[in-house]
Amino acid sequence: MIPITKPVFDETDLAIIQEPLKSGWVVQGPYVKQFEDLFSRFTGAAHSIATTSCTTALHIAMAALGVKPGDEVLVPAFTWVATANCVEYLGAKPVFVDIDLETFNIDIHKIEEKVTPRTRGIIPVHLFGLAADMEAIGTIARKHGLFVVEDAACGFDTWFQQRHVGTFGDFGCFSFHPRKAITTGEGGMITTQDPAQDELCRSLRDHGASRSDMQRHKQKYSFLLAEYRHLGYNFRMTDIQGALGVSQMMKAKKIMAERRKTAHAYDRRLKEMWWIQRPWRHKDYIHGYQSYVCLFRPEDASLKNWKKIFMRRNKIMAILEKEGIMTRQGTHAAALAGYYADKYSLRPENYPNAFLAEKLTISLPLYFGMNPSDVDFIGTALDRAFKSL
Repeated sequence: MIPITKPVFDETDLAIIQEPLKSGWVVQGPYVKQFEDLFSRFTGAAHSIATTSCTTALHIAMAALGVKPGDEVLVPAFTWVATANCVEYLGAKPVFVDIDLETFNIDIHKIEEKVTPRTRGIIPVHLFGLAADMEAIGTIARKHGLFVVEDAACGFDTWFQQRHVGTFGDFGCFSFHPRKAITTGEGGMITTQDPAQDELCRSLRDHGASRSDMQRHKQKYSFLLAEYRHLGYNFRMTDIQGALGVSQMMKAKKIMAERRKTAHAYDRRLKEMWWIQRPWRHKDYIHGYQSYVCLFRPEDASLKNWKKIFMRRNKIMAILEKEGIMTRQGTHAAALAGYYADKYSLRPENYPNAFLAEKLTISLPLYFGMNPSDVDFIGTALDRAFKSL
């Protein structure tokens, strides 16, 4: 059995997560702070704020920027639904923009046609570990006075023009779900260069408190509660998760080197398979390879012939499953998910590339510990499955 992914745990992880249990301080505390500091050093962000997930990180970012009913925020049509949900949570409207089928990221040429007087910002997604074009997005945002919040859920060790993603916009939001390169089980991180926004986000994740429990317990008159100046949330990471994050960061470079080695082995193995589009690469981008996502394209796909190609893709994936090779579609077209499609009357013809990406992508296994023979086995099985159709 070759799973789609698996986390990297060792004795160091097992040892460190016991430390909060021994100390008795299991809520947000010193390990969370250490994890935040390590993350800032790794990414080059001035400030990092740990949260319960990337979804809650995005939610906090929207709240910190004052997103409210009547506002519109631009989001890619092909992304995990949380990208749009964080806008919807605050009563604003996510306005979907179609994607580029080469990169799977937001199509920068289609952004401005979606801007209206109600548009407040844009959430580019660094999908599957490939950075969005932050130079072009930044230019558009400045032109129209828009905020930029980077959905970097897949963006750990993802770089654009020698800068880590999450450091271009007002905020970056990261995920530590088990399908990501490093994990805390569930968990997220907000990055910002603005000290005032850092302070606000720390308050918002903690019910709107003026100081954390750890700060209060270390100060004189610890029996006095904090003040609550903001309407906040309980989006705090536990110190058990923080401790795991610290341990994961210590081996992050080793993990990422192995993931890239496997991705490049796939590049070589699949090179002659003309019917599959491999992940896009460019000298200005360093891919983080959260996933190795390909596009099945034995012929040019459109809304007229997609179903035939979709069925062929599914047959290939079913064959691989029988051989013990787990695959997935890349992600879904959030714009066409039931909730948004119904509420905003959205249809595939509105976002043809996002629709085709949902129906025709294949994500191949990628995780630390894979070896060249695994990649060769998968490549051989994939080629054999295609030829059997």
